[in-house]
Amino acid sequence: MSNKVDKQRARHWLAQRARPARNLLVLASGAGLTQGLLIILQSALIAHVVHAAVIEEVRLDTLWPALLGLPVIFLVRAVCAWGQEVAGVRAATRIKDRLREELYAHLLALGPVGLGVRQSGTVSTALLEQVEALEGYYARFYPQMIIAVGVPLLILLVVFPLDWLAALLLLFTAPLIPLFMALVGFGAEQLQQQQLVALGRLSGWMLDRITGLTTLRLFGHTGHDQARLREASDDFRQRTMKVLRVGFLSSAVLEFFASVAIAMLAIYIGLGLLGYITFGPSPELTLFSGLFILLLAPEFFQPLRTLATHYHDRAGAIGAAEELIELLETPPIRPVNGNRRPTLDGPPALRLEGVSVTLPGGVTALRDCSMNVAPGERVVVAGPSGCGKSTLIHLLLGLVEGQGDIRLNGHPLRDLDPTWLREHVAWVGQRAHLFHGTLADNIALGYPGAPRDQIEAAARKARVTAFSRLLPAGLDSRIGERGEGLSGGEAQRVAVARALLRDTPLLLLDEPTAHLDPENEQALLATLAEAAEGRTVIMTTHRPAGMAWADRVLTLRDGQLREATP
Repeated sequence: MSNKVDKQRARHWLAQRARPARNLLVLASGAGLTQGLLIILQSALIAHVVHAAVIEEVRLDTLWPALLGLPVIFLVRAVCAWGQEVAGVRAATRIKDRLREELYAHLLALGPVGLGVRQSGTVSTALLEQVEALEGYYARFYPQMIIAVGVPLLILLVVFPLDWLAALLLLFTAPLIPLFMALVGFGAEQLQQQQLVALGRLSGWMLDRITGLTTLRLFGHTGHDQARLREASDDFRQRTMKVLRVGFLSSAVLEFFASVAIAMLAIYIGLGLLGYITFGPSPELTLFSGLFILLLAPEFFQPLRTLATHYHDRAGAIGAAEELIELLETPPIRPVNGNRRPTLDGPPALRLEGVSVTLPGGVTALRDCSMNVAPGERVVVAGPSGCGKSTLIHLLLGLVEGQGDIRLNGHPLRDLDPTWLREHVAWVGQRAHLFHGTLADNIALGYPGAPRDQIEAAARKARVTAFSRLLPAGLDSRIGERGEGLSGGEAQRVAVARALLRDTPLLLLDEPTAHLDPENEQALLATLAEAAEGRTVIMTTHRPAGMAWADRVLTLRDGQLREATP
């Protein structure tokens, strides 16, 4: 797809996103147009007072209604400016909130497999920076587009009956500002897009390095990465300065043309009042009409200049929209998308027949796999790393899409309600992901509002209490992100307790002992043996201790399942 088509789609997408806040945007535009009307009235009053005092020699004390009207107009204009700003910001906030909700829902639909091809920092930048880049577009540029058309038209309608030559002069000089604004804006859009891409890459790179800082230090790689960070930061700085240079250049060019147009109009009015120009309506110029038109001239160009000032908001929004569209159009994986909610009276049976899975990029992870698991059976799927064991678990969790027949207690997996499946399946992965908070909070992650006695029972079964009782606050002791403060075996026990608390009939274990020493491995397998009672369990592993734990062992090689030979 070409860049031109992308930008057209981005502009159309931005216009569609304005619908939830259309009333607020109309209010912001209306406040700006009202300011235009008040400016016309204000200019007329000033011109009337000057003309009456200088030409007609009217006493100022008789002009008090007009003089009193000026501060009232100033006050109302201030209220309108405040209303325009507030309505625009609230509209932008509403649009951003809706978009973030949609993005978050889409990220959940993509799942860990769909997001695996994207850096976490890039996704975070989309949710934060790129969505935030839309604020200036909706809060300022979008309403200003209407104001930049409406206010000059109102002024032309007022000026034309007074002096059609001055109106034509304004009319023919006005297109110069949007013309040069567009010419400069083409380059600004491209630079803004490059800057946003560089920001996303830098964010992803930084998050990866911070996450793996311990590994980098142990391997003495910090010096090299510091040099790369300086290069990447300097590249981002240069791209940002290019955007700012174009922005300042556009403002200078537009101010120049607006000033030249106003100067030309002032020369015409001045020479007309002095009688040096007798062409057209110039002999009919008066101090009132001349001063009135001259006061309106800067206000005629002001909305266009303001629009040009906010044009970089448009460039930034289009650049951000292209990235957000790409993320939102990434097709979600929905292998489980039905509405059936069968009743399970005990541990379920599981059957796979002729199942194949092709991952993004064309890699075939599973090929014509078949497997039958009896209710309450403990089955281990063994095989070397990278053979497709995790893909099999992801398939049963509904995170990847496969071809073939998958049935849970005789019900096709694709026909099940996704919420029902999550309620009846628990999972423990290779690395327990624990969040900043208490041990109890992490155990209750999949069961919000769980009673305290059930949390403690799950902790005892998973042998979390064996180490939590040594901590100052027991289960209420706080841990850091990613389980900081716990060993690998302790973190895995918390993950097992999390699964036990949900009390699901199907338990899926993806190499839960892969990173443990033999002692912790045996302790965790003993815990899992207790947890497996009354459940159907499928565990993947490549370690002998895990194979000895199972009722039956299947091997996965070349994408196919086979019964293990004794």
